[in-house]
Order: sequence, then structure tokens, then C-alpha cells
Amino acid sequence: MFYVYILYSASLDVYYKGFTSNVEGRLESHLLGKSEFTSRAIDWKLVYTKEFETKQSALIEEKRLKKLNRTSIQKLIQA
Repeated sequence: MFYVYILYSASLDVYYKGFTSNVEGRLESHLLGKSEFTSRAIDWKLVYTKEFETKQSALIEEKRLKKLNRTSIQKLIQA
């Protein structure tokens, strides 16, 4: 299975969107500063995940999420 996910950092007030086959492991990598963008904060929280059967489907959804504005992301998280 593959997943798209959204992280939120309160200290930066930023959402980060990504995809992975291991959500817990990927979150740990972000928290340990192993990703250039997310290394700017240590308070990332997982606020959204969605599961997909194929990598291609997850990548398509990740690209769609990256195009959303902040209001649309917040509505998606609250749904």
C-alpha cells in the first residue's frame, strides 16, 4: 500500500505534503531532520493520510494536494 500524507508544523505554520509506503517511518525521518524542507522544524504532526493500492495513484494524489491552497487543505483535513 502507498499513502499520501500531510504534516503540520505549528512553529512554522506550514503544511507539508508527501507520499510514502511507510507513514510512521517517514514521519520519523521528518522529525529527525532527514528531509531538507522539514528539517527547519521539529514539531511536525501528522494531520492527514489517505491510502492507495498503487504508487501511481498515490503520486497523482500527492501532485493534486501540492496544488491546493491553504483553505482547501484545511477543509480536507477537517472532513
